[in-house]
Amino acid sequence: MVGAVEEAQLNRLENQVDNGGGGAWEYLCLVRKLKVRRSEKVLKHGLSILNDPKQRSKLGGEEWTLYEQVAIAAMDCQCVDIAKDCINALQRKFPESMRVGRLKGMLLEARGSWKDAEVAYSSLLEDNPLDQVIQKRRVAMAKAQGNISGAIECLNKYLEIFMADHEAWRELAEIYVSLQMYKQAAFCYEELILCQPLVPLYHLAYADVLYTLGGLENLQMSKKYYASTIDLTGGKNTRALFGICLCSAAIAQLSKGRNKEDKDSSELHTLAAKTLEKEYKQRSLTKLPLLTATLRNLKLPS
Repeated sequence: MVGAVEEAQLNRLENQVDNGGGGAWEYLCLVRKLKVRRSEKVLKHGLSILNDPKQRSKLGGEEWTLYEQVAIAAMDCQCVDIAKDCINALQRKFPESMRVGRLKGMLLEARGSWKDAEVAYSSLLEDNPLDQVIQKRRVAMAKAQGNISGAIECLNKYLEIFMADHEAWRELAEIYVSLQMYKQAAFCYEELILCQPLVPLYHLAYADVLYTLGGLENLQMSKKYYASTIDLTGGKNTRALFGICLCSAAIAQLSKGRNKEDKDSSELHTLAAKTLEKEYKQRSLTKLPLLTATLRNLKLPS
């Protein structure tokens, strides 16, 4: 994730290049470093360097990095002929490169030649079954064709090998949520929390899934993860504060005051409600009456 300072630096440099102030290569390097996709700009400024022999010669070995960067940007922009030219240049320089082979597979994807792309990727995986990029390309290809079950299958196979890839776990979780497969999504978020226990987003998403599943045990667990989200964000997550209130109301209805654990944590929902009221007074005073009415309708336990 790009920070505010880095994004400001990137935008400033992009504006400088767009207005003829130079720094195109520095801009392209920063785009790569931050791993952002500004494909139209990369295509425009990258081609300006590649098409100028003097500028291109100054890059030395980095010339081939730029060819790859422009090729990917061209595919994003559906400029497949430009992408093909860049890949051909790389192929001539690195005829046995698996990295170039991946680009050729991506070009087939960009053309919609799904079967040919699958054949190309399968051939590359025979030489290196642990190639993460190709494994992920197969997931993306299944999603692009609307084959969600195929994407799930590919992701599960991928995660059997690369269990520590939190981005893959998150992608799989989001797919499961979109299909209302909440138990499977919950398992994915558990893995994410184990991998990165200090990321509040995962605690929040897990709490949402548990709340959706319902039932006293899930609601109690959901409330705990909303609380951990609040703790990790310094009490500044409005959605988690609402989650505490919703869980408290639902638990009260199911347990009817018989649950000792809920009685012991009765101060939590009161504190969440007061914090919400304080936030609305500071940030959205006109909506405070709506919040007050909503909290009242929840019939929170006292």
